[in-house]
Amino acid sequence: MPDAPVERIATDPLEIKPEAGTALCLSGGGYRAMLFHVGVLWRLYEARLLQGIQRLSSVSGGSITAAVLGLKWKRLGFDPARLKADFVAEVVAPVRVLADETIDADAIFWGIALPGRVSDRVAEAYDTHLFQGATLQDLPDTPRFVINATNVQSGALWRFMKPYMRDYRVGKVKAPKIPLAQAVAASSAFPPVLSPFEMRLDESAFTPNSGHDLQRKPFTTHVFLTDGGVYDNLGLETAWKRYQTVLVSDGGGKLQPEDEPKSDWARHSYRVFDLVDNQVRSLRKRQVIDSFKSGIRKGAYWGIRTNIADYQLADALPCPHARTMELAETPTRLKRLNDNVQERLINWGYAVCDAALRRHVDPQIKKPADFPYPKAKV
Repeated sequence: MPDAPVERIATDPLEIKPEAGTALCLSGGGYRAMLFHVGVLWRLYEARLLQGIQRLSSVSGGSITAAVLGLKWKRLGFDPARLKADFVAEVVAPVRVLADETIDADAIFWGIALPGRVSDRVAEAYDTHLFQGATLQDLPDTPRFVINATNVQSGALWRFMKPYMRDYRVGKVKAPKIPLAQAVAASSAFPPVLSPFEMRLDESAFTPNSGHDLQRKPFTTHVFLTDGGVYDNLGLETAWKRYQTVLVSDGGGKLQPEDEPKSDWARHSYRVFDLVDNQVRSLRKRQVIDSFKSGIRKGAYWGIRTNIADYQLADALPCPHARTMELAETPTRLKRLNDNVQERLINWGYAVCDAALRRHVDPQIKKPADFPYPKAKV
Protein backbone atom coordinates (compact mmCIF):
# COMPACT_ATOMS: atom_id res chain seq x y z
CA MET A 1 0.00 0.00 0.00
CA PRO A 2 1.47 3.43 -0.93
CA ASP A 3 2.42 5.97 1.68
CA ALA A 4 -0.16 8.71 2.23
CA PRO A 5 0.77 12.10 0.72
CA VAL A 6 -0.28 13.87 3.95
CA GLU A 7 0.92 13.49 7.51
CA ARG A 8 -1.21 12.38 10.40
CA ILE A 9 -1.25 15.01 13.14
CA ALA A 10 -1.84 14.59 16.86
CA THR A 11 -5.53 15.53 16.74
CA ASP A 12 -6.40 13.21 13.83
CA PRO A 13 -8.34 10.00 14.57
CA LEU A 14 -6.28 6.82 14.41
CA GLU A 15 -8.11 5.82 11.27
CA ILE A 16 -9.16 8.46 8.77
CA LYS A 17 -12.34 7.51 6.91
CA PRO A 18 -13.00 9.99 4.12
CA GLU A 19 -16.60 10.83 3.30
CA ALA A 20 -18.29 10.85 -0.08
CA GLY A 21 -17.70 14.05 -1.97
CA THR A 22 -15.14 15.84 -4.11
CA ALA A 23 -12.39 18.26 -3.17
CA LEU A 24 -10.26 20.36 -5.50
CA CYS A 25 -6.67 21.32 -4.64
CA LEU A 26 -4.91 24.27 -6.29
CA SER A 27 -1.14 24.46 -5.88
CA GLY A 28 1.12 27.48 -5.72
CA GLY A 29 3.35 28.94 -8.40
CA GLY A 30 2.84 32.71 -8.60
CA TYR A 31 0.98 34.19 -11.57
CA ARG A 32 1.87 31.10 -13.59
CA ALA A 33 -0.21 28.87 -11.31
CA MET A 34 -2.89 31.52 -10.83
CA LEU A 35 -3.65 31.57 -14.57
CA PHE A 36 -3.15 27.84 -15.12
CA HIS A 37 -5.80 27.22 -12.45
CA VAL A 38 -8.16 29.70 -14.14
CA GLY A 39 -8.11 27.37 -17.15
CA VAL A 40 -8.77 24.42 -14.86
CA LEU A 41 -11.81 26.12 -13.30
CA TRP A 42 -13.02 27.10 -16.77
CA ARG A 43 -13.06 23.45 -17.87
CA LEU A 44 -14.68 22.25 -14.65
CA TYR A 45 -17.36 24.92 -15.06
CA GLU A 46 -18.10 23.87 -18.65
CA ALA A 47 -18.20 20.19 -17.67
CA ARG A 48 -20.72 21.02 -14.89
CA LEU A 49 -18.35 19.67 -12.26
CA LEU A 50 -17.35 22.89 -10.51
CA GLN A 51 -20.72 23.39 -8.80
CA GLY A 52 -20.43 19.91 -7.26
CA ILE A 53 -17.14 20.56 -5.46
CA GLN A 54 -17.54 20.32 -1.67
CA ARG A 55 -14.16 21.78 -0.73
CA LEU A 56 -11.56 23.88 -2.49
CA SER A 57 -8.14 23.90 -0.80
CA SER A 58 -5.42 26.22 -2.05
CA VAL A 59 -1.93 27.51 -1.43
CA SER A 60 0.04 30.49 -2.68
CA GLY A 61 -0.74 31.44 -6.32
CA GLY A 62 -3.63 28.98 -6.27
CA SER A 63 -5.14 30.92 -3.37
CA ILE A 64 -5.43 34.06 -5.51
CA THR A 65 -7.61 32.21 -8.02
CA ALA A 66 -9.55 30.36 -5.33
CA ALA A 67 -10.31 33.51 -3.36
CA VAL A 68 -11.65 35.31 -6.44
CA LEU A 69 -13.84 32.29 -7.21
CA GLY A 70 -15.07 32.18 -3.62
CA LEU A 71 -15.88 35.87 -3.53
CA LYS A 72 -17.85 35.63 -6.80
CA TRP A 73 -19.43 32.21 -6.13
CA LYS A 74 -22.89 33.52 -5.24
CA ARG A 75 -23.02 35.45 -8.53
CA LEU A 76 -22.35 32.40 -10.68
CA GLY A 77 -25.28 30.64 -12.36
CA PHE A 78 -23.23 27.62 -13.48
CA ASP A 79 -24.93 27.64 -16.86
CA PRO A 80 -22.38 26.83 -19.60
CA ALA A 81 -24.60 28.63 -22.10
CA ARG A 82 -23.87 31.89 -20.25
CA LEU A 83 -20.21 31.19 -19.55
CA LYS A 84 -18.84 34.49 -20.91
CA ALA A 85 -21.34 36.69 -19.08
CA ASP A 86 -21.00 34.58 -15.95
CA PHE A 87 -17.72 32.83 -15.19
CA VAL A 88 -15.51 34.80 -17.59
CA ALA A 89 -16.82 38.18 -16.47
CA GLU A 90 -16.85 37.43 -12.76
CA VAL A 91 -13.72 35.27 -12.31
CA VAL A 92 -11.46 35.30 -15.37
CA ALA A 93 -11.54 39.03 -16.04
CA PRO A 94 -10.46 40.24 -12.56
CA VAL A 95 -7.68 37.65 -12.35
CA ARG A 96 -6.36 38.81 -15.71
CA VAL A 97 -6.48 42.42 -14.50
CA LEU A 98 -4.16 41.42 -11.66
CA ALA A 99 -1.89 39.53 -14.08
CA ASP A 100 -1.39 42.85 -15.91
CA GLU A 101 0.27 44.26 -12.80
CA THR A 102 3.68 43.62 -11.25
CA ILE A 103 3.15 43.66 -7.51
CA ASP A 104 6.09 41.77 -6.01
CA ALA A 105 8.83 44.21 -7.11
CA ASP A 106 6.83 47.26 -5.99
CA ALA A 107 5.99 45.56 -2.71
CA ILE A 108 9.66 44.84 -2.04
CA PHE A 109 10.66 48.43 -2.86
CA TRP A 110 7.99 50.09 -0.73
CA GLY A 111 8.37 47.50 2.00
CA ILE A 112 11.97 48.56 2.35
CA ALA A 113 11.36 52.29 1.90
CA LEU A 114 8.32 52.61 4.18
CA PRO A 115 7.22 51.21 7.56
CA GLY A 116 5.55 47.80 7.44
CA ARG A 117 6.40 44.48 5.84
CA VAL A 118 6.68 43.56 2.18
CA SER A 119 3.74 41.18 2.67
CA ASP A 120 1.59 44.12 3.83
CA ARG A 121 2.18 45.80 0.46
CA VAL A 122 1.20 42.61 -1.36
CA ALA A 123 -2.02 42.43 0.67
CA GLU A 124 -2.79 46.06 -0.23
CA ALA A 125 -2.29 45.28 -3.92
CA TYR A 126 -4.59 42.23 -3.72
CA ASP A 127 -7.24 44.31 -2.01
CA THR A 128 -7.00 47.13 -4.55
CA HIS A 129 -7.18 44.93 -7.62
CA LEU A 130 -9.38 42.04 -6.46
CA PHE A 131 -11.11 42.13 -3.10
CA GLN A 132 -12.02 45.76 -2.22
CA GLY A 133 -12.32 45.19 1.51
CA ALA A 134 -14.01 41.77 1.42
CA THR A 135 -13.33 39.46 4.37
CA LEU A 136 -13.45 35.73 4.99
CA GLN A 137 -17.10 36.24 5.92
CA ASP A 138 -17.85 37.11 2.28
CA LEU A 139 -16.98 33.56 1.18
CA PRO A 140 -19.87 31.11 0.63
CA ASP A 141 -20.89 28.57 3.24
CA THR A 142 -20.80 25.86 0.56
CA PRO A 143 -18.46 24.87 -0.89
CA ARG A 144 -15.86 25.29 1.83
CA PHE A 145 -12.94 27.42 0.68
CA VAL A 146 -9.74 26.73 2.61
CA ILE A 147 -6.83 29.16 2.13
CA ASN A 148 -3.70 27.58 3.57
CA ALA A 149 -0.63 29.28 5.05
CA THR A 150 2.25 27.91 7.13
CA ASN A 151 2.74 28.99 10.74
CA VAL A 152 6.45 29.72 11.12
CA GLN A 153 6.21 29.48 14.92
CA SER A 154 4.38 26.17 15.29
CA GLY A 155 5.52 24.52 12.07
CA ALA A 156 1.90 23.58 11.33
CA LEU A 157 -0.69 24.53 8.75
CA TRP A 158 -2.72 27.69 9.41
CA ARG A 159 -6.09 27.45 7.67
CA PHE A 160 -8.26 30.45 6.80
CA MET A 161 -11.98 29.66 6.30
CA LYS A 162 -15.30 31.39 6.75
CA PRO A 163 -16.41 29.36 9.84
CA TYR A 164 -13.03 29.61 11.55
CA MET A 165 -9.29 29.95 11.16
CA ARG A 166 -7.02 27.61 13.04
CA ASP A 167 -3.69 26.00 13.66
CA TYR A 168 -4.31 22.70 15.43
CA ARG A 169 -1.52 23.45 17.91
CA VAL A 170 -2.44 27.09 18.61
CA GLY A 171 -6.23 26.94 18.50
CA LYS A 172 -9.33 28.12 16.67
CA VAL A 173 -10.84 31.56 16.05
CA LYS A 174 -14.51 31.32 15.06
CA ALA A 175 -16.05 33.49 12.30
CA PRO A 176 -12.86 35.48 11.63
CA LYS A 177 -13.27 38.87 9.97
CA ILE A 178 -9.77 38.82 8.50
CA PRO A 179 -9.63 40.63 5.13
CA LEU A 180 -9.56 38.19 2.24
CA ALA A 181 -6.55 40.05 0.84
CA GLN A 182 -4.58 39.33 4.01
CA ALA A 183 -5.43 35.63 3.99
CA VAL A 184 -4.25 35.37 0.38
CA ALA A 185 -1.13 37.44 1.11
CA ALA A 186 -0.24 35.07 3.96
CA SER A 187 -0.85 32.04 1.76
CA SER A 188 1.35 33.48 -1.02
CA ALA A 189 4.13 34.94 1.14
CA PHE A 190 6.81 32.85 -0.53
CA PRO A 191 10.21 33.13 1.10
CA PRO A 192 12.52 34.85 1.31
CA VAL A 193 11.32 38.10 -0.26
CA LEU A 194 7.57 38.13 0.52
CA SER A 195 7.73 36.34 3.87
CA PRO A 196 6.63 36.51 6.64
CA PHE A 197 3.09 37.82 6.92
CA GLU A 198 2.46 39.08 10.44
CA MET A 199 -0.93 38.97 12.21
CA ARG A 200 -1.73 40.61 15.53
CA LEU A 201 -4.62 38.84 17.26
CA ASP A 202 -6.55 39.18 20.50
CA GLU A 203 -5.98 36.13 22.68
CA SER A 204 -9.63 36.23 23.79
CA ALA A 205 -10.73 35.57 20.19
CA PHE A 206 -9.58 31.95 20.45
CA THR A 207 -12.03 29.24 21.49
CA PRO A 208 -10.90 28.03 24.95
CA ASN A 209 -8.92 24.78 24.94
CA SER A 210 -9.06 24.49 21.14
CA GLY A 211 -5.28 24.27 20.69
CA HIS A 212 -3.31 21.06 21.15
CA ASP A 213 -0.23 22.40 22.97
CA LEU A 214 0.54 26.04 22.01
CA GLN A 215 -2.56 28.00 22.98
CA ARG A 216 -0.71 30.73 24.80
CA LYS A 217 1.11 34.00 24.15
CA PRO A 218 2.83 34.87 21.84
CA PHE A 219 1.45 32.09 19.61
CA THR A 220 -2.09 33.43 20.04
CA THR A 221 -1.31 37.14 19.78
CA HIS A 222 1.57 37.57 17.36
CA VAL A 223 1.38 35.12 14.46
CA PHE A 224 4.05 34.83 11.75
CA LEU A 225 2.91 33.09 8.58
CA THR A 226 4.63 32.12 5.36
CA ASP A 227 3.62 30.55 2.06
CA GLY A 228 1.19 27.64 2.45
CA GLY A 229 3.36 25.67 0.04
CA VAL A 230 6.15 25.47 2.60
CA TYR A 231 4.04 23.00 4.58
CA ASP A 232 1.80 21.56 1.87
CA ASN A 233 2.77 22.55 -1.66
CA LEU A 234 -0.29 20.98 -3.31
CA GLY A 235 -2.89 22.08 -0.75
CA LEU A 236 -3.69 18.44 -0.06
CA GLU A 237 -4.02 18.00 3.68
CA THR A 238 -7.44 19.42 4.41
CA ALA A 239 -8.89 17.81 1.26
CA TRP A 240 -7.25 14.39 1.40
CA LYS A 241 -8.27 13.72 4.99
CA ARG A 242 -11.89 14.68 4.37
CA TYR A 243 -13.08 13.47 0.96
CA GLN A 244 -13.02 10.29 -1.06
CA THR A 245 -12.53 12.02 -4.43
CA VAL A 246 -9.70 14.52 -4.81
CA LEU A 247 -8.77 16.52 -7.89
CA VAL A 248 -5.25 17.94 -7.78
CA SER A 249 -4.13 20.78 -10.04
CA ASP A 250 -0.39 21.43 -9.88
CA GLY A 251 0.87 24.68 -11.38
CA GLY A 252 4.17 24.50 -9.49
CA GLY A 253 7.58 24.79 -11.06
CA LYS A 254 10.51 22.42 -11.13
CA LEU A 255 14.07 23.02 -10.03
CA GLN A 256 16.39 23.81 -12.92
CA PRO A 257 20.10 22.92 -13.04
CA GLU A 258 22.42 25.73 -12.03
CA ASP A 259 25.98 25.41 -13.27
CA GLU A 260 27.32 28.20 -11.07
CA PRO A 261 25.19 28.36 -7.91
CA LYS A 262 25.35 31.65 -6.03
CA SER A 263 27.28 31.62 -2.78
CA ASP A 264 25.96 34.75 -1.04
CA TRP A 265 23.68 33.86 1.85
CA ALA A 266 20.44 35.28 0.37
CA ARG A 267 20.55 33.62 -3.06
CA HIS A 268 22.13 30.45 -1.69
CA SER A 269 19.34 30.16 0.90
CA TYR A 270 16.73 30.66 -1.82
CA ARG A 271 18.32 27.90 -3.92
CA VAL A 272 18.37 25.50 -0.98
CA PHE A 273 14.69 26.27 -0.25
CA ASP A 274 13.89 25.46 -3.88
CA LEU A 275 15.76 22.15 -3.56
CA VAL A 276 13.70 21.13 -0.54
CA ASP A 277 10.45 22.25 -2.17
CA ASN A 278 11.24 20.35 -5.35
CA GLN A 279 11.89 17.10 -3.49
CA VAL A 280 8.78 17.36 -1.33
CA ARG A 281 6.59 18.24 -4.33
CA SER A 282 7.94 15.28 -6.32
CA LEU A 283 7.34 12.90 -3.42
CA ARG A 284 3.78 14.12 -2.82
CA LYS A 285 3.00 13.85 -6.53
CA ARG A 286 4.17 10.21 -6.63
CA GLN A 287 2.21 9.35 -3.49
CA VAL A 288 -0.97 10.99 -4.83
CA ILE A 289 -0.79 9.13 -8.13
CA ASP A 290 0.03 5.83 -6.38
CA SER A 291 -2.99 6.33 -4.11
CA PHE A 292 -5.25 6.79 -7.12
CA LYS A 293 -3.83 3.69 -8.80
CA SER A 294 -4.28 1.57 -5.67
CA GLY A 295 -7.86 2.75 -5.08
CA ILE A 296 -7.18 4.50 -1.75
CA ARG A 297 -8.72 7.64 -3.27
CA LYS A 298 -10.63 8.43 -6.44
CA GLY A 299 -9.72 11.41 -8.53
CA ALA A 300 -7.04 12.74 -10.82
CA TYR A 301 -3.77 14.66 -10.82
CA TRP A 302 -2.64 16.99 -13.57
CA GLY A 303 0.29 19.37 -13.66
CA ILE A 304 1.71 22.20 -15.68
CA ARG A 305 4.64 19.94 -16.60
CA THR A 306 2.44 17.00 -17.63
CA ASN A 307 2.79 15.63 -21.16
CA ILE A 308 -0.80 15.50 -22.41
CA ALA A 309 0.12 12.52 -24.59
CA ASP A 310 0.46 10.45 -21.40
CA TYR A 311 -3.34 10.41 -21.09
CA GLN A 312 -3.54 8.50 -24.39
CA LEU A 313 -6.63 10.34 -25.59
CA ALA A 314 -6.91 10.44 -29.35
CA ASP A 315 -9.05 13.58 -29.21
CA ALA A 316 -7.18 15.63 -26.60
CA LEU A 317 -6.68 19.28 -27.50
CA PRO A 318 -3.39 19.80 -29.39
CA CYS A 319 -0.73 20.65 -26.80
CA PRO A 320 2.84 20.00 -28.05
CA HIS A 321 4.96 19.14 -25.03
CA ALA A 322 7.73 21.54 -26.05
CA ARG A 323 5.23 24.41 -26.05
CA THR A 324 3.66 23.54 -22.71
CA MET A 325 7.10 23.16 -21.14
CA GLU A 326 7.84 26.74 -22.20
CA LEU A 327 4.82 27.77 -20.14
CA ALA A 328 6.00 25.62 -17.22
CA GLU A 329 9.23 27.66 -17.15
CA THR A 330 7.36 30.92 -16.51
CA PRO A 331 9.06 32.34 -13.38
CA THR A 332 7.32 31.98 -10.02
CA ARG A 333 6.65 35.69 -9.65
CA LEU A 334 3.85 38.16 -9.12
CA LYS A 335 5.12 39.91 -12.24
CA ARG A 336 3.11 41.19 -15.19
CA LEU A 337 2.52 38.67 -17.99
CA ASN A 338 1.56 39.78 -21.49
CA ASP A 339 -1.83 38.84 -22.95
CA ASN A 340 -0.44 36.03 -25.11
CA VAL A 341 1.25 34.26 -22.18
CA GLN A 342 -1.85 34.74 -20.02
CA GLU A 343 -4.08 33.17 -22.64
CA ARG A 344 -1.69 30.29 -23.31
CA LEU A 345 -1.47 29.47 -19.60
CA ILE A 346 -5.27 29.49 -19.29
CA ASN A 347 -5.57 27.33 -22.41
CA TRP A 348 -3.04 24.83 -21.06
CA GLY A 349 -4.77 24.49 -17.69
CA TYR A 350 -8.07 24.00 -19.52
CA ALA A 351 -6.67 21.35 -21.90
CA VAL A 352 -4.76 19.22 -19.40
CA CYS A 353 -7.64 19.31 -16.92
CA ASP A 354 -9.96 18.17 -19.69
CA ALA A 355 -7.67 15.26 -20.58
CA ALA A 356 -7.32 14.17 -16.94
CA LEU A 357 -11.07 14.35 -16.32
CA ARG A 358 -12.02 12.39 -19.43
CA ARG A 359 -9.31 9.79 -18.80
CA HIS A 360 -9.63 9.25 -15.05
CA VAL A 361 -12.90 10.74 -13.79
CA ASP A 362 -15.70 10.49 -16.36
CA PRO A 363 -15.08 9.31 -19.95
CA GLN A 364 -18.58 10.48 -20.87
CA ILE A 365 -17.63 14.15 -20.51
CA LYS A 366 -18.07 15.79 -23.89
CA LYS A 367 -14.90 16.82 -25.68
CA PRO A 368 -14.47 20.62 -25.81
CA ALA A 369 -14.76 22.28 -29.21
CA ASP A 370 -11.60 24.36 -28.79
CA PHE A 371 -9.43 26.27 -26.34
CA PRO A 372 -10.90 29.20 -24.38
CA TYR A 373 -8.63 31.43 -26.48
CA PRO A 374 -8.41 29.59 -29.85
CA LYS A 375 -5.99 32.03 -31.50
CA ALA A 376 -3.43 31.78 -28.69
CA LYS A 377 -3.41 27.95 -28.47
CA VAL A 378 -0.56 26.84 -26.14
